[in-house]
Amino acid sequence: MSFTVLIPARLASTRLPNKPLADIGGAPMIVRVAQRSKLAGAAQVVVACDSTQIMAACAAHGIKAVLTKVDHPSGSDRLAEACDILGLNDNEIVVNVQGDEPLIDPQLIAQVAHLLSDFKENQPLALMGTAAHAIESVADQSNVNIVKVVLDTYSHALYFSRSLIPFNRDAHPNAPQPLRHVGIYSYRAGFLRQFPKLPQAPIEVSESLEQLRALWHGHKIAVHIASQAPGPGVDTPEDLERVRGIWASLQA
Repeated sequence: MSFTVLIPARLASTRLPNKPLADIGGAPMIVRVAQRSKLAGAAQVVVACDSTQIMAACAAHGIKAVLTKVDHPSGSDRLAEACDILGLNDNEIVVNVQGDEPLIDPQLIAQVAHLLSDFKENQPLALMGTAAHAIESVADQSNVNIVKVVLDTYSHALYFSRSLIPFNRDAHPNAPQPLRHVGIYSYRAGFLRQFPKLPQAPIEVSESLEQLRALWHGHKIAVHIASQAPGPGVDTPEDLERVRGIWASLQA
């Protein structure tokens, strides 16, 4: 199966200025994300960025990059433009890997890509794919910064929420274990082009979760259940130091 990995990268960051260019083991973070993504077996890995500085950093390390508009409201808009720049056909599978995930598991990227090609007979067609894993910590279950997802019998998302779902009202011992959503997505390029044009959904605005727009408009999102949590991403200077330490230990 052929697929393309697109990595959105924006130079501005409130909590960590110039985040894509932050050094991790001698290379910019965006380069480390692309290097990990290449191990997933993608036909191509491309950084979609808004800065000539990021373009130059990628070029210096042999990473393909395209320059997109600065004023995109979301990563999905940026990737839609990248699809047009690259001339991807509407049936091409695209995986959106976040540019602040230098420890991303290449196997997870491939598994999310395969969600859009591995259909069972009579299974509803999904136009998006993503991932989740079981939440073990009680504290994480109540953490509004950790997004939860509930699935149907086909492992398609029923709903995403910052609240604990499903709520086990009667403490039933066989209730489904809460699942944490992992922010990686696969799309058909044609749907990725359409997605930013869909009207925002009230539930999307309320929860501040863009993926709810797809569910609101009746589209299916297939979900891969990972066996473990992914490596930590980078949002803050503290996150960066933590990831640098993990990266160094992996190279030792």
